[in-house]
Amino acid sequence: MTIDDRGSITALVLGLVMTFVACAGLAVDGGRLVTAKVRASDRAENAARLGAQAVTGLRLGVPEVDERRAVRIAGEFLESFGASGNVEANQYEVCVAIREQVEMTLLGLVGVGPKSVGERRCARPIME
Repeated sequence: MTIDDRGSITALVLGLVMTFVACAGLAVDGGRLVTAKVRASDRAENAARLGAQAVTGLRLGVPEVDERRAVRIAGEFLESFGASGNVEANQYEVCVAIREQVEMTLLGLVGVGPKSVGERRCARPIME
């Protein structure tokens, strides 16, 4: 080893460690983002379904969503999970949109900030 070679292994090891941390961060934090998106989708879909069950006019054969009741029921469902979202209803359907912040754990070490994921799901009452 010559005097010019000193520290070259340190730079190589440091570069490899940073690469491995970034790859692990993509796997770990990427998985957390996918999990948060699936969870938001599930909660939005179930809240919309629950809200769409607030139906009037069944005996007449014309089911219509009771808008106020649907918004209240869907909102209460979201609150039971500590989630918040936007609930909209009209006489035909109930739509729920959820947005969630996900903190980056390993990618945060290399300067990546929190990411936002969201989902919007709608449900309609149907007569069979």
